[in-house]
Amino acid sequence: MASNGSEPLIGLTTYAEPVRFGLWDTRAAVLHETYVECVRAAGGNPVLLPPGGDWRSSTIGWLDGLVITGGADVNPAAYGQEPGPLTDAPRQSRDDSEFALARAALELDLPLLGVCRGMQVLNVVLGGTLHQHVEGHVKSPGVFAETVVDVARGSALAAIVGERTAVRCHHHQALDALGTGLRAVATAPDGVVEGVELEGSGFVLGVQSHPEQDIEDVRLFAALVRAAKEGVRR
Repeated sequence: MASNGSEPLIGLTTYAEPVRFGLWDTRAAVLHETYVECVRAAGGNPVLLPPGGDWRSSTIGWLDGLVITGGADVNPAAYGQEPGPLTDAPRQSRDDSEFALARAALELDLPLLGVCRGMQVLNVVLGGTLHQHVEGHVKSPGVFAETVVDVARGSALAAIVGERTAVRCHHHQALDALGTGLRAVATAPDGVVEGVELEGSGFVLGVQSHPEQDIEDVRLFAALVRAAKEGVRR
């Protein structure tokens, strides 16, 4: 990897959405700033990755780690389904970019953390499918629901957050059939998969919740940064 400083470069995927700021009412590549703050607090150097880039293993080798962030629903066509009545309109450019980034990161054994949609992207890239709608994991639009999840003893995720932890959720889709090599390591009280790990990998984790919403608890981001630093040392 290209980075040789003390702060590894952590890529953060972004969304292309209509926004207003300053004098402008336009489209922009945007991301909740809390992701940036969490990576910084964890000791990483955040790098924003817009949709539409040329993302291949030969073009992302300068990154030391990757976070696939939350956001809109994955296009159901990617896992062989027609969209349900409550599924978001496709953001195809973002899907294409994040699928490419995930595949490249897996090829390079780059430390990877999938957050909410990001965990779903990882699952679909590995051949899994999604439930297009589940109830009870959104308190109200724009308000995160809080729940306690159980984490499998002996898992990498349990080593980071413990075997029982409170999380913040805002999602209406969830993992169904797991992708090749993924293991469910955390569940909500209703059985929804809240965490996955890729067996045999260095550091590939997915969480259905939103750890970036608690800047006081950056354990997952710190674990990613530690894994990235180990990769730099290699």
